[in-house]
Amino acid sequence: MQYIPLKEKYEKEIRNAMMKEFGYKNIHQVPRLEKIVINMGIGEGSRNKDVIDIHAKELALIAGQKPVVTRAKKSISNFKIRKGMPIGLKVTLRGLRMYNFLYKLINLVLPKVRDFRGLNPNGFDGRGNYSFGLTEQLVFPEISPDQVRRVQGMDIVIVTTAKTDEEARKLLELFGFPFKRQ
Repeated sequence: MQYIPLKEKYEKEIRNAMMKEFGYKNIHQVPRLEKIVINMGIGEGSRNKDVIDIHAKELALIAGQKPVVTRAKKSISNFKIRKGMPIGLKVTLRGLRMYNFLYKLINLVLPKVRDFRGLNPNGFDGRGNYSFGLTEQLVFPEISPDQVRRVQGMDIVIVTTAKTDEEARKLLELFGFPFKRQ
């Protein structure tokens, strides 16, 4: 099989398939990927600044761009967090980086996940966006297991312009997302 970048695949194949299935009259009505947001919640980051820096480097390798440090919006005494303390990292991918990350996710990362039987089809939010989590960063090819001191999970949100979950699911299936059979 010949490698076709996902953006070209969308423009040549996926868009046409979606137009046929849902009866869109105009190509601008067809749902498309808007952005991918990768979020790492690092609870220990409020007590140890080095942890944030280490995971920021890892997330930068994974995503291909520098992450933003997320800070606590308000103080929560039970978690020993004060307003403004660093509690996580996030990266928003758009354009070519988004498609490159998606290709890597579908073809390299998800097959490496232990006991992977498909993505949960219930991860849609009702507005055409899909969210799922990974339990460790070791499944990414850029991360060397020898250099990882602390295993850290992440949440990945795929934002589409789809109006319904049905449209979004079909779009992601055409991109090659391995959903569980219901």
